[in-house]
Amino acid sequence: MPRLLLVTKKLGESYPGGRELFWRFNRDCLRDIFGENLFVVELEPTPVRTPAAVVAAMNGHIDGVSRASLIAILKMVQENRITQVFIDGSNMGEVAAALRSQGGPVKITTFFHNVEARFFLGSLRASWTPRALLVLIANYLAERKAVKHSDVIIALSEADSRGLERTYGRGASLISPLALRDQMTSTQDVDGDIGRGAYVLFVGGAFYANKAGIVWFVDNVAPRIDCETVVVGRGMEELKPDLERPGKVRIVGGVKSLSQWYFGAKLVIAPIFDGSGMKTKVAEALMFGKKIAGTPEAFSGYEDIAARAGWICKNSDDFVATINSLGGVSLPSFDPNVRALYEERYSYPAARARYAQALGGR
Repeated sequence: MPRLLLVTKKLGESYPGGRELFWRFNRDCLRDIFGENLFVVELEPTPVRTPAAVVAAMNGHIDGVSRASLIAILKMVQENRITQVFIDGSNMGEVAAALRSQGGPVKITTFFHNVEARFFLGSLRASWTPRALLVLIANYLAERKAVKHSDVIIALSEADSRGLERTYGRGASLISPLALRDQMTSTQDVDGDIGRGAYVLFVGGAFYANKAGIVWFVDNVAPRIDCETVVVGRGMEELKPDLERPGKVRIVGGVKSLSQWYFGAKLVIAPIFDGSGMKTKVAEALMFGKKIAGTPEAFSGYEDIAARAGWICKNSDDFVATINSLGGVSLPSFDPNVRALYEERYSYPAARARYAQALGGR
């Protein structure tokens, strides 16, 4: 049985976003596969506040990577006879570089949650600040090291693999789509149909692509559709003064449980125009048996199931036509055929099987 070291981020008691949930998911999956042969190093990010810290960040010391953490990782590899290292994030490319400089037969696998250079370029475009520029440069340099020094590159989608090829000259070794732990414990309360007068649901936290997407939808689509738009997601309440429209747009913000918001919706909307990787909330909607009306960017990585998962909308007219065409249609509050897409591709068992095959576990 291989002995695997997981290098990942330290998680707190709460898991506020999609990437944090995926870090936890990957850790649980690898622990399930490797058992006592899994070793873990958790990195805890520290703020970059001094000129010396900025210089260190340009050399790959970001997101918890430091001289001390690199020494600890190399020591753990040697003392525990590690045969493989799984780096959960391409912005920790300096870890791959340090391992490669040591030589030896250790197999280095890096999991790319995004093409980080593309992700932070989008963030810079949304907010042109010196800090955003430095974050972009630091992540680009770190990610370049991950591409160069990894034996295996795992990407979420063919689109991300092509993005890596364009940016760094090397694509992914393996495509493993985003996956989520099952949060739907029961369909007890989802019987019945949702007819005219139901709402369309946007779910997502307050990061730049989500905020830009829902602002665009409220301005260009919400006034033209025959139902209310409901926005749920941590931090989205800050948009309430600007976006809420009585009877047309309701900003809810963070909630303890998403299930009833999903079950009560006519469909889920995903007006996303920027970012990288696969969109967590699309897989989450499938998990709750809900169809999605989303942009081509929202369906990135889901292209081959898009026709079964919902509707691709390229512009505001597409969204309006799609949503209004469903006004007189009685849609199930839970669609088992949509749920089956989640179970086949984006569930824990599906991901575990992919990881076990790629990493040689049981």
